Amino acid sequence: MPYKRVTLTHFLLQEQRRLGRSGTFTALMQDIITACKMISHEVNRGALAGNLGVAGSENVQGEEQKKLDVLANDIFLHMNALGGTYAAMASEELEDVHLVTGGAEGKYLLLFDPLDGSSNIDVNISVGSIFSILRLPEGASPNSKDVFLQPGVEQVAAGYACYGSSTMIVLTTGNGVNGFTLDRDIGMFILTHPNMSIPAEANEFAINASRARFWEPPVQRYIDECQAGKDGPRGRNFNMRWVASMVAEVHRILCRGGVFLYPTDSEMKKRGGKLRLMYEANPMAFIVEQAGGAASTGRQRIMEVQPTDLHQRIGVVLGSKDEVERIVRYHAE
Repeated sequence: MPYKRVTLTHFLLQEQRRLGRSGTFTALMQDIITACKMISHEVNRGALAGNLGVAGSENVQGEEQKKLDVLANDIFLHMNALGGTYAAMASEELEDVHLVTGGAEGKYLLLFDPLDGSSNIDVNISVGSIFSILRLPEGASPNSKDVFLQPGVEQVAAGYACYGSSTMIVLTTGNGVNGFTLDRDIGMFILTHPNMSIPAEANEFAINASRARFWEPPVQRYIDECQAGKDGPRGRNFNMRWVASMVAEVHRILCRGGVFLYPTDSEMKKRGGKLRLMYEANPMAFIVEQAGGAASTGRQRIMEVQPTDLHQRIGVVLGSKDEVERIVRYHAE
């Protein structure tokens, strides 16, 4: 019933009391929540506000930016600087660290991908925002990129917003995973998906099959076995999915299981992979592990990888635990 609903704000306050912490984390999460609401509004307006199409610029990754990429990045930077709880931020869209003016007392660092899956914007398919929160090391200067180069196990919290048929924020603070849906009538996120859990086994896999000619043998073996169906070594049929939006892929896995692969292949080997460790792989790995799944490069647990660069790329295999462990075993063999 409506009067029993729990808002995201109240959920954070309950966590704060449970852990005996100050209100700083709740305050910084409020800035992220507001930014996600604003981005959701702009995504939903689409062509009505002239938000579709390219911006005529490239990001630090050398990728063509969409208008909403630029707008979402500006919103994240502005809204999360106002509270003064962050000392610095880093964005997938920017080459350097963004130092927060007036954030000298800030104890946290924010990394974010402001609009994941932006190639889907113009065709009205789900996109999202991904964020990761780290502590500023004691006595460290936020001016340096080095303070951000912490392995995923050091994350304080991670989450994503999914802008689809409804807008959701999915969040972990290291105590499970919970999903909150935006009620537009009251302008608040409501707890709708408590204690999200990924089934250990799955009948779905997601991979960009156009890159099959570049796959390493362990990945090719796994996909071949899935495609062989009930007559193959797995003894059951699998379905393939591919949305080209990591947020959408991970959200589906959280809701019903499956495995997502964007592995390092022969063509991408020199640059490490496709996805970014700090902005995509680490926060999603944290979420997936907290929901009972697993996340690996194929050879190493993602959250134990020591970052060497702010925009480092990496291979990603994540989702249902049994499937990920099988793929890791194939790599080991």
